[in-house]
Amino acid sequence: MTLDKAIADALRAASTATLTTVLLKKGIRRCWMKGPMPAFNASEKIVGRAFTLRFVPAREDLATPESWASPISTRAAIEDMPEDCIAVIDSMGVVDAGVFGDILTARMKKRGVAALVTDGVIRDAVGVEGTNLPVWCAGVAAPPSVAGLTFVGWQEPIGCGGVAVFPDDVIVADRDGVVVIPAAMVEEVAKAAVAQEHYEMWVMREVEKGVPLPGLYPPNAETKARYEAELNKS
Repeated sequence: MTLDKAIADALRAASTATLTTVLLKKGIRRCWMKGPMPAFNASEKIVGRAFTLRFVPAREDLATPESWASPISTRAAIEDMPEDCIAVIDSMGVVDAGVFGDILTARMKKRGVAALVTDGVIRDAVGVEGTNLPVWCAGVAAPPSVAGLTFVGWQEPIGCGGVAVFPDDVIVADRDGVVVIPAAMVEEVAKAAVAQEHYEMWVMREVEKGVPLPGLYPPNAETKARYEAELNKS
């Protein structure tokens, strides 16, 4: 699940806003998750491979405190998480049952997990903050996961915040939320994002000079020629 350093650095240099634009140009419209936003220890941008976990609606014979000791449990999934992965939890948008709390996130931090992302909520907010694990989620709730959800597996395709996520897809999370980049497109998206960020920095300088937006952003032929000429000089 290791992500090439050069690609990771390029993605860290690009905002999620830029990445959604790049992905849109490549035909990917559903890449920004609805729900997960920076909540705990999430002041810095995070980039990493997705490690997926899936919940389904609670079923009374399965969603019990005893299930926490099952071989198919969130506890077992955590022990399978590789270093530097980003745990992405399909919580079905349920906001009245916390999928993970302070003890589970503390174990994730100890194992070197980079971050947790969920379209649901977490519990033990003060404790989770204290673990220093970055978390993007839809809020907090005191009840445990089994109050509304049943955990069924990990490392399989999921939906999180309305976006399809496959194991090894690349996750980029910042103050604007969470973007999913299909694994097969990561390199080309990273390269395009660098070019887009560079152009937009140039546009900002032009705006500061008083240049009007029509023909500048997006660029017309004249603007493209002027930008490329300045690019070649540098």
